[in-house]
Amino acid sequence: MERQRFDVIIIGAGHAGLEAALASARMGLETLLLTLNLDSIGMMPCNPAIGGTGKGHLVREVDAMGGEMGLAADDTLIQMRMLNTSKGPAVHSLRAQMDKRRYHERMKRAVETQPNLTLVQGEVTEILTENGSVSGVRTDEGFDYACRAVVLCSGVYLKSRILIGEWSRLSGPCGMLRSEGLSDALKNLGIPLQRFKTGTPARVRKSSLDLDEMEIQRGDEPTPAFSFLNGRLHIEQDPCWLTYTNEKTHEIILKNLDRSPMYAGRIHATGTRYCPSIEDKIVRFPDHDRHQIFIEPEGRTTEEMYVQGMSTSLPADVQVDMLHTMPGLRHCEVMRLGYAIEYDCLVPNVLNLSLMVRDVPGLFTAGQVNGSSGYEEAAAQGFYAGVNAALYVKGEEPFFLGRSDAYTGVLVDDLATKGTPEPYRMMTSRCEYRLLLRQDNADLRLTERARRLGLITDERYAVLQRKKEGIARAVERLGTHVPPSDALRVYLESVGESVPASGVKLFDLLKRPNVRYTNLLNLFDCLEPLEPAVEEQIDVMAHYDGYIEKQTEQVRRFLAMEETPLPQDLDYSTLDGLRLEARQKLNAQRPENLGQASRISGVSPADVGVLLVYLKRGLPHA
Repeated sequence: MERQRFDVIIIGAGHAGLEAALASARMGLETLLLTLNLDSIGMMPCNPAIGGTGKGHLVREVDAMGGEMGLAADDTLIQMRMLNTSKGPAVHSLRAQMDKRRYHERMKRAVETQPNLTLVQGEVTEILTENGSVSGVRTDEGFDYACRAVVLCSGVYLKSRILIGEWSRLSGPCGMLRSEGLSDALKNLGIPLQRFKTGTPARVRKSSLDLDEMEIQRGDEPTPAFSFLNGRLHIEQDPCWLTYTNEKTHEIILKNLDRSPMYAGRIHATGTRYCPSIEDKIVRFPDHDRHQIFIEPEGRTTEEMYVQGMSTSLPADVQVDMLHTMPGLRHCEVMRLGYAIEYDCLVPNVLNLSLMVRDVPGLFTAGQVNGSSGYEEAAAQGFYAGVNAALYVKGEEPFFLGRSDAYTGVLVDDLATKGTPEPYRMMTSRCEYRLLLRQDNADLRLTERARRLGLITDERYAVLQRKKEGIARAVERLGTHVPPSDALRVYLESVGESVPASGVKLFDLLKRPNVRYTNLLNLFDCLEPLEPAVEEQIDVMAHYDGYIEKQTEQVRRFLAMEETPLPQDLDYSTLDGLRLEARQKLNAQRPENLGQASRISGVSPADVGVLLVYLKRGLPHA
């Protein structure tokens, strides 16, 4: 049979694979999306939520560049909250509770109706190459599909194993089939693998809960949206509930630690530091007499409730007993048990900064197969890899986002440059320029760049232009000098601000901590009402003006080193002055620029200084 031919093939239809496939197809490439099971497209095997601290930034960035996650989340969420509102805007992050089934259906419909995109159920067992470059894939049924680029988005399915107490099964999440052949296929291509582990809590039946014993958690009103196209949402929101573990809960867990696969030595994979199991919490924080547990609905048409904060792989009887110790859960019926899942993933240092395997041209990887965790990290990588796979096929330069451009750039750089010894989770603390890379300005940072890739619709571009024009008009009007007045004096005294002795520029008034644009609008006719997104930008620009200017200067200095390219054929062993470890690490990872070289573990500031000296003299080529 003649092989079917595509430009780009995506393996896996989770959050990474969906964004990769849609980006490739929207850039005009004939794209094939292969998945183990059509019923698992866009599945949320763990928490029924999108966003969160740092993660919400990634969703906004994907949306700003024309991705699908933010739009799909807005269409199918059942509650939205803005996190960290007591802190500065750099760490504000949206988090939405999702209707998991509707999200799956919404994403499945998106890929089914996308031009240039073919959707097929099948298991890939081999990645085909010719002269060292990707040439296609082979499925377990024996079908061969030819292509010029592959994006591997296999999630946690590579030789995965589920564990609950002493019981285990060779399976993917939620009882899905696992991928049997791809691990060996990657090894045959010389790609090193590692073994990671994650987990999920039990699901309990809503009608069996005593909700009045728990604290209700409602969504925000007015309701913000992930997508820059949507502004404010008008939906009926469902609540979540908060309860706590207690001394009895901890006693049951500690008494049965030897029955936990992790503590019994039955799991040899590395777990996630920032989403520990309840067993780990109790052991690592013995001074805590209780831990927060959130009860979250999995959708509007199901009784299943997710027990957030209680991930576990303890045996079934222990899970039931410990749940029954907590307020609101004393009579709960367990519908699904919590479990641990271990799986293969690649060592991401083999990737370059476009998420392509350096030694296998045309092979891109994204999502949890790269050692990351989370739906949002997967979606951001999938979008980025899908774009770069399309550009690779077109013979164009890669799309690059650096650490000063986007959280996506930080994510990619951390994985490709530093690698990760445990499941990687995006956090605001990982981003050194987070005041500039806020979630509220992702469109201002990234939409123009994605427009050049052909990923931005006229509608989205018009929304961006309207926002930019609104900001420009507001800044111009805030340049107005106003004289002292009784109305201004009364207002400033009411908010605890000093009264200027002479005329003052409105923008300088807005810089004061307790002054907001809305208040000035009521005092001065020269100002006009602003759209919420524009007003948000103006308030941030004024209140953080000095800090933004300082961080902008830091970025300028950073880019001077970051953008200094290093030859890809350079033999670092020939450079005198470099330490042995630095030579080995630099030859192994082939950094693309001096900034990336400086972040490789084992390359010291002194080694970077040596490279700078050679750069000034002219580096030798291999």
